Amino acid sequence: MCLILLAWQAHPEYPLVVAANRDEFFARPSVPAGFWTETPDILAGRDLQAGGTWLGVSRQQRFAALTNYREGRRQLADAPSRGALTADFLAGSSTPECYLEALASRGADYNGFNLFVSDGRQLGYYSNRGPGPSFLAPGIYGLSNHLLDTPWPKLSAARSAFVQALTQLPATAPFFDLLADKEIVADRHLPETGVPLEWERVLSAVFVSSPDYGTRASTLLMMHGSGLVTLIERNFGHAALPLGEVCETFQSSEMITGV
Repeated sequence: MCLILLAWQAHPEYPLVVAANRDEFFARPSVPAGFWTETPDILAGRDLQAGGTWLGVSRQQRFAALTNYREGRRQLADAPSRGALTADFLAGSSTPECYLEALASRGADYNGFNLFVSDGRQLGYYSNRGPGPSFLAPGIYGLSNHLLDTPWPKLSAARSAFVQALTQLPATAPFFDLLADKEIVADRHLPETGVPLEWERVLSAVFVSSPDYGTRASTLLMMHGSGLVTLIERNFGHAALPLGEVCETFQSSEMITGV
């Protein structure tokens, strides 16, 4: 997952709205979002190589989403799967505070990551490349492959479009329009993250497209204050070829309040 836009208790009807793109190598096997057979309360996509997920929600309104932290230095070959961090939170019962505090004690074991977790009452954020867990006030947040709200050009542009899309809820098209933006940022505005310039260009788009790597899924998650949860996911292959859409709606047993 390389881009997450999130509104937390910032809309009068929807306490949580998430729009996200997952970028990954096309050769890495995965399956689209669905309810997991062995853990049927979890609705998420699944990485078939390591077994975890990049974004998911549970029937108890637990939510988790992950991005990698982009850094040019060599990755730890024997590091544990970062995708397990989201799956473990979704399947568990720990509060975000307890979960992130425990994770922070072993964060150095992992390659770089950013993680959002919520139980519907609290939204936590932690990066093992940052100062430690934080618990977020109501507001609108953006995350790519650096720390929370780092003003990379693609994140700043997408965040502005996300703010406008929130005003048009329950319409979903504006969110998918912003997630489909393929504009490449001019070189003078590119961040320097230790990867070659050609890769900085490719990765500067909201919707990434290259021969071997690109946006594999665009996801919109909406939690209504009534407890109604909707997840829509569009999946893509090489050359941004659409591979289908998943739409799941369920009624949670809990209600959460917005602004």
